[in-house]
Amino acid sequence: MRTRSNSGVRLDYYQRVVHKLILDHQQPVTGLFQASPHNDHAWIRDNLYCILAVWGLSMAFKKIADQDEDRAKTYELEQSCVKLMRGLLMAMMQQKDKVEKFKSTQHPLDSLHAKYSSRTGQTVVKDTEWGHLQIDAISLYLLILAQMTASGLQIVFSLDEVAFIQNLVFYIESAYCTPDYGIWERGDKTNHGLPELNASSIGMAKAALEAMNELDLFGARGGPSSVIHVLADEAQKCQAVLQSMLPRESNSKELDSGLLSIISYPAFAVDDPQLITKTRETIVNKLQGKYGCKRFLRDGHKTPREDPNRLYYEPWELRMFENIECEWPLFFCYLILDYCFQGDKNNVTDYMQRLEKIMIRKDDGIKLVPELYSVPGDRADQEKLEPGSQERIPLGRCPFIWGQSLYILGKLLQEGFLAVGELDPLNRRLCSEKKPDVVVQIVILAEDNEIRDKLLEHDLHVQTISEVAPIEVQPARVLSHLYTYLGRNKKLGLSGRKSRDVGILSTSKLYSLNERIFAFTPQFSDMKRFYIASDYELMIDMLKAEIYFLKSSWQNLLGRPLIVLTLNQMYLDQGKIPMAMITTMKKLKSGYINGTRVTLGNLGEFLSTSAITNLSFLGSQEDGYPDKLNPQVHSYLEEHLLKSFSTKFSFLSRPTGLKNAKMLRRRMSVRGAIKKTRSINVDSETLGMEGENVGPHLEKKASWLEMDPLFGRSPSPELAKKKAITKGTSTTNLGVLTPTIEITKETTPPPTQPRKSEAVVKNAPLRNRTISESQNLLYAEQETDELIAMLRETENLDEQGDILQYLVDTHGLEFSTGMLENGKAVTVKDLLKALYEKACTQKLWGLVRHTAGMLGKRVEDLAKAVTDLLVRQKQITVGMPPNNEQTITAPLPENELRQLIHVAYGDDESTAMLTQELLVYLAMFIRTEPQLFLEMLRLRVGLIIQVMATELSRTLSCDGEEASEHLLNLSPFEMKNLLHHILSGKEFAINSAGRGNISIVSNKSTRYTKKSQIILEGQALQGTIDEAPIAEPDRQGQWLRRRRLDGALNRVPRDFYPRVWGVLEKCQGLVIQGKLLQQNLTQEMTSGELKFALAVETVLNSIPQPEYRQLVVEALMVLTLVVEYKAVNQLGGMITVEHLVHKANQIFLEDQMRCNGDATLCCAAGACGGALVCGGAAGVCQHLYDSAPSGSYGTMTYLARAVAALLADRMPHDSPIECAIT
Repeated sequence: MRTRSNSGVRLDYYQRVVHKLILDHQQPVTGLFQASPHNDHAWIRDNLYCILAVWGLSMAFKKIADQDEDRAKTYELEQSCVKLMRGLLMAMMQQKDKVEKFKSTQHPLDSLHAKYSSRTGQTVVKDTEWGHLQIDAISLYLLILAQMTASGLQIVFSLDEVAFIQNLVFYIESAYCTPDYGIWERGDKTNHGLPELNASSIGMAKAALEAMNELDLFGARGGPSSVIHVLADEAQKCQAVLQSMLPRESNSKELDSGLLSIISYPAFAVDDPQLITKTRETIVNKLQGKYGCKRFLRDGHKTPREDPNRLYYEPWELRMFENIECEWPLFFCYLILDYCFQGDKNNVTDYMQRLEKIMIRKDDGIKLVPELYSVPGDRADQEKLEPGSQERIPLGRCPFIWGQSLYILGKLLQEGFLAVGELDPLNRRLCSEKKPDVVVQIVILAEDNEIRDKLLEHDLHVQTISEVAPIEVQPARVLSHLYTYLGRNKKLGLSGRKSRDVGILSTSKLYSLNERIFAFTPQFSDMKRFYIASDYELMIDMLKAEIYFLKSSWQNLLGRPLIVLTLNQMYLDQGKIPMAMITTMKKLKSGYINGTRVTLGNLGEFLSTSAITNLSFLGSQEDGYPDKLNPQVHSYLEEHLLKSFSTKFSFLSRPTGLKNAKMLRRRMSVRGAIKKTRSINVDSETLGMEGENVGPHLEKKASWLEMDPLFGRSPSPELAKKKAITKGTSTTNLGVLTPTIEITKETTPPPTQPRKSEAVVKNAPLRNRTISESQNLLYAEQETDELIAMLRETENLDEQGDILQYLVDTHGLEFSTGMLENGKAVTVKDLLKALYEKACTQKLWGLVRHTAGMLGKRVEDLAKAVTDLLVRQKQITVGMPPNNEQTITAPLPENELRQLIHVAYGDDESTAMLTQELLVYLAMFIRTEPQLFLEMLRLRVGLIIQVMATELSRTLSCDGEEASEHLLNLSPFEMKNLLHHILSGKEFAINSAGRGNISIVSNKSTRYTKKSQIILEGQALQGTIDEAPIAEPDRQGQWLRRRRLDGALNRVPRDFYPRVWGVLEKCQGLVIQGKLLQQNLTQEMTSGELKFALAVETVLNSIPQPEYRQLVVEALMVLTLVVEYKAVNQLGGMITVEHLVHKANQIFLEDQMRCNGDATLCCAAGACGGALVCGGAAGVCQHLYDSAPSGSYGTMTYLARAVAALLADRMPHDSPIECAIT
């Protein structure tokens, strides 16, 4: 018997324990562990946690290995780890076809299995029989594979295996938008098999992506071809979503102890120390008990109230599990490791004592971690009343190897046999440390010498693209194409990367390929993609946002980020470089922009400080020529070396011929063809969006004129009004004959600024399109050629647009116009493309949006933008409320989204395009300023568009049609600006309203200067309600506007939904707009659950008028106060919330009568039996909408009085009422 030091003896003890509890159960053939003696299934997740103790012990032995015997032990333990990791790899590789399929479908049935047979490594249940999609398990595999490889173990043997692992990286790449079944394999907590987005899965995927990046799977012996590549942006997306979700786990679980695994060991996925602390504290406060932590609130697993005969729960029975959920000692193990990594010895000792108290001692003195502690059936009632008071009994597996393994690691760390750095060789634990500021490097290149010389005049020295050789500059789409070759493998049938998106983090590096170096321009500056890119102001704005984004997101990457921008002819404004661009460049030159450090220079200077990634995977690896370029890649690069794009269409610019009378008549009949398709509604009959400056309700004409298809004339206004009421604001009519729906009033005044080419038409009678409709039928055939002739003649792009719109309506896009260009027939579509490009250069945004819609263009990042919003728990609706709204609740592919949006708006191409554009801006804001979206669950884009138009009509004092014209003509930059003002609720004024160029400025003071107060000529404010002095035009209507904005944006007060939950507990139900919120929702959902909030919001959304909706929200807030101050024990039966609002309105009008207030001019006078005069939404007086919430005449006062009146009816009258508020 040899003598051992104390530490050696202690380690030998741990080795015996590990052998007995873990290694004895490792299957000799596959290397996998079975779940229990009676169940030979091997779960990926459990197997990985089991082996961690073995790996930890092997490293502890390595340190004291002074004798051969110890070295042998080290090797034996290490090889057990390798055996298990390879066993799992073989099991997954047998499902390689699933990996390939899942990359494109992300469908739960195409996912890798979560468990395999421990004896054979084959599958054990069918795809449909288990919730297999568990991204956290695959991510955990990759993370531990990376950590073990970094510690020196050789797990991957061949390049085919490397290709498979690379495809596993693609498999988890989209974790941030893939709902899965999560760490507990159950998805939604009712366990009906509904997957949901889980924070714990996203965090684990983020950790795996970061750990795998640039990792050589052959360790120190590998070369470029065994390196795994990850696009940094994918990890960044997971990071952003994670930030927005924590401490919530998913829609149905407001909290989950499983999050401990991602805020600390093994994932370390969160880099914001405050968020880590907040999540840990919330778990400890809400879920920790004497025997461990509950997994999540209302977890029915193994509780005495659970029905063991079925897997799922009924929604109403979840309430029964409250306070008696099982407690899992496993989470004490996680907390011990967490505090070990923080170096907090006191807490380690504290939790170790708690854990050892509840561990179970076997005969041989080894302490075992049981799976969970449950309340015995006969004590459940007492435990419910007094949580934590009853003794619990251990159930489930014992030892629970997952927990036991983490306990052993904790002991090894606590006793000093392991250092934390050994368990984390990739240093993931340091990701929340403070890092030095990022410096963003910027290179600006001129397309040609002409632009370079123009910049020189402003003392800006830049190089041209040709001068930076040998470095080649390419657009981002080339990089995304090259990345599709990554991970291809013919033998395994794997096709490489599917996603085509490359973000700013990927384009901010340099890439080397054999001897060449490539730089890529960022995706947002790619002209070919979408019209937003041709608005230079927006490009500057996006550049600033991206620089700011790099500052915060480049933390864990090597080198400095590098943005390469090219300036081309498109950006010139009448041959000059726009001032906005010059000032931005000078700012960049100064070294600071928006609080971010930048440095502007030439590409060559930055070679040594930038990150350079080797694109070695583009070699012909499988053909045995790793150093030769893949022939496909070679030809692709040859093709794409920057060419100038000079495909100009000549047929739209012809000298103007003589205009004859017939031409003029034709022109009259197509004029406004585009305008007819518009569907933005600013008028109030249909929406309750009452403009403040509109005259009395009675004088208004119906604005939704409808063509009567049989007579080709308009019906009378009365008829139209009836129809408008029956149809709502639907913009599509599913009848056979689609009537054209317009917003135009019968007699539209001509636009204020006459345009040159229209001078002739001006004197014609006011556009009466109704007559021309019937002529169209007669003329259509013979005059198509004439229209085309006219198309060549006219110089005015708007007119060309109208003619093309007419041609598309009558003949379709593929109609050949009979012209020839380079020997090919020209179709209407080609003409539209040419028009689109011209409109882009001339910055005619209304026309650009419309032609883009007709050409079916889509915003490139549409799906990404929608996903960005959805994964941050915001749902989206598109279409005009109240009848045409379509809700988007899950990420959709690009083409389905476009289809959905276009269906929602019917023929209205411009608004459909605008919707896509706004979704992109909303996504930009939610990435950079998430605080704008606090307390908003659903973004209703249709309503936001209407509010934007209403706001324009208010600030420009013009009617609805003109406001929507102005809106559609705003440049993308101004559009984004206006949206920002509306989201942030800032007051704004409008600077200059030339044709389409409106600039929007924040309005710091409430007083406008005379200059910015614009009233378009000939449109004085007729019959406004107030004759207030002009000096403060906006004092009136301030609260009305505020309520309207909040209502349209679905904004609610803080903690509104949990408080409504409290009200619902105390009454039998709440009725809103005829829809019922039932009390049993509180049985099914917890108060902080997102599902509950969405249920309440859905009901609120059925109220069409935003300001009325806001009063209903205020009424609900008054009810919550009644409940919170325990003014009464029970609110009684059903409460109809609208009755409260109308009651409050009635009390308000009585007060107005008494003190002779403003409302005596309208509603209060009518209270004696006249009609409502001021036209407030839903029959509530305008003046009530416009009252501040507080004060003795505030809305809260009246609502409180209404609630008091309601309670007085329901209270028992004989007992005296005690005052609860002192």
